[in-house]
Amino acid sequence: MSRVFNFSPGPATLPEAVLRQAAEEMLDWQGSGMSVMEMSHRGKEFMGIHAEAVALVRELMGVPDHYKVLFVQGGAIGENAIVPMNLMGRSGRADYVNTGEWSTRSIAEAAKYGRVQVAASGEASGFTAIPPRASWQLDPGAAYVHICSNETIGGVQYHQLPDVGDVPLVADMSSDIMSRPIDVSRYGLIYAGAQKNMGPSGVTVVIVREDLLGHALAITPSAFNYQLQAENDSMYNTPPTYAIYILGLVLKHTRAHGGLAAMEAHNRAKAQLLYDFLDQSRYFSNRVAREDRSLMNVPFHLKDAALDAEFLKGAQARGMVQLKGHRLVGGMRASLYNALPLEAVQALVAYMQEFEAAHA
Repeated sequence: MSRVFNFSPGPATLPEAVLRQAAEEMLDWQGSGMSVMEMSHRGKEFMGIHAEAVALVRELMGVPDHYKVLFVQGGAIGENAIVPMNLMGRSGRADYVNTGEWSTRSIAEAAKYGRVQVAASGEASGFTAIPPRASWQLDPGAAYVHICSNETIGGVQYHQLPDVGDVPLVADMSSDIMSRPIDVSRYGLIYAGAQKNMGPSGVTVVIVREDLLGHALAITPSAFNYQLQAENDSMYNTPPTYAIYILGLVLKHTRAHGGLAAMEAHNRAKAQLLYDFLDQSRYFSNRVAREDRSLMNVPFHLKDAALDAEFLKGAQARGMVQLKGHRLVGGMRASLYNALPLEAVQALVAYMQEFEAAHA
């Protein structure tokens, strides 16, 4: 069997070793006589799997003791509503920084639960740059400030964490969590769908500072109340058990390969290889401001968009898939998440050189 180089923005490629272990344990997890899919979420077998996954998140990310790690459902889009449901009650208003499509969706959802101010926006640049921190108009009485640390569609990423004073910083980290070390203590809350760097779709990781619990709006469903989930170790309702199991395997694989510092070096090498080619190319281009370019998602355009379909067909013939850009941006997009090997980017650049030579 030949595996493709999968540049999907998510669900994304997973480490082959993880998939093989999951396959070996599918019918019988460690002598239990059961698949993880069949286990009671309150049985000792799954409780051990869950506790290990929580511990791995804490270890790899350096999560302080006064933060809770929750595994919930609903994805980042669900969290767009769940975050304001839980935090907006602190003052009734929140600041959002708009850096692209996912920020835009977060803003629209949060506005249903309180007063939202767009403190800064990258719309004037076509969302090709992050608005300078000096331009942000922050409300010191806001319940929180929300950012999207990496815009999967537009390919912009924060490379310096903004100072927002005493107001809790909330980050949608779905597409760059665990791609590099971060200082969790500088955030009030982090949330991320797992399906980029941590595991399969179906589980969402929430890391929340304990003092931010207990402020949920009265309309908040019990299953979405962070305090209730924290008090019940994410077991208030049945969690996505198999997705948590795979997440744990991915995190053990990450730890065994050097942790987040090693992941950052790996990801920077991939991104530099692709950006270096784009910067010297006469046929392909990246439109994102250099200082804000994402290490995870690299959108690029052909000089002649009429050849997009031909480019994609040729890539697929060479074992490279999921390179089509999002419909809002067009062109191409290469997602370079943790599990994507350097060889994939080397193959892509070689093909782009070949394509350029034939069509420039």
